[in-house]
Amino acid sequence: MKKIMFNDKFLLTQAVLRGDKTQTRRIVKDGTPLGNFEETIKHASYKVGEIVAVAQCYKRMYAEMIIDFTKHNYHLSREETAERFRKHYENTAGWDNKMFVKGELMPHKIKITNVRIERLQDISDEDCLCEGIAYYIPASFQNTEGGFGFHSSKGGLFLFDTAREASAALIDKVSGKGTWESNPYVWVYDFELVKE
Repeated sequence: MKKIMFNDKFLLTQAVLRGDKTQTRRIVKDGTPLGNFEETIKHASYKVGEIVAVAQCYKRMYAEMIIDFTKHNYHLSREETAERFRKHYENTAGWDNKMFVKGELMPHKIKITNVRIERLQDISDEDCLCEGIAYYIPASFQNTEGGFGFHSSKGGLFLFDTAREASAALIDKVSGKGTWESNPYVWVYDFELVKE
């Protein structure tokens, strides 16, 4: 089963699992033919209707199992336990790095509902919110204004005046400084979390 990775440094995997992120943009590879969409779509990594595993490192899966093993369907045999899972996978590359996990073991999946191609800067305000950007209102005791933004795993909150500014900052943090400015073609994948 194919897998898809979302950035954990900026809590995007968590946003997907909460249902707050329902869209992702991926830079179109050099050499992809762009003249005829029927030909172009053949080069998309994911197709409409495809079920894709949301990659998580095995250590995170183990932690979720400890919290509530019965809540998650890990596609393991009934007699498998969290400790047996740990013993089996903790010395593998996938324990700390989700690049090396098996898609069929992932407990969470998404279904691709739409695929299109556009320039990165063509993103709409609505799509910025689908990408996981949120509007934050400060608590009543805080003497700050709200704004559009995103969190980091280190506890930081990045706020901007518009959803578009927040999206530009996030893409530069995830894909490298200057990505927004270079305005590449991107695949836009809409998806929904699969409830099992």
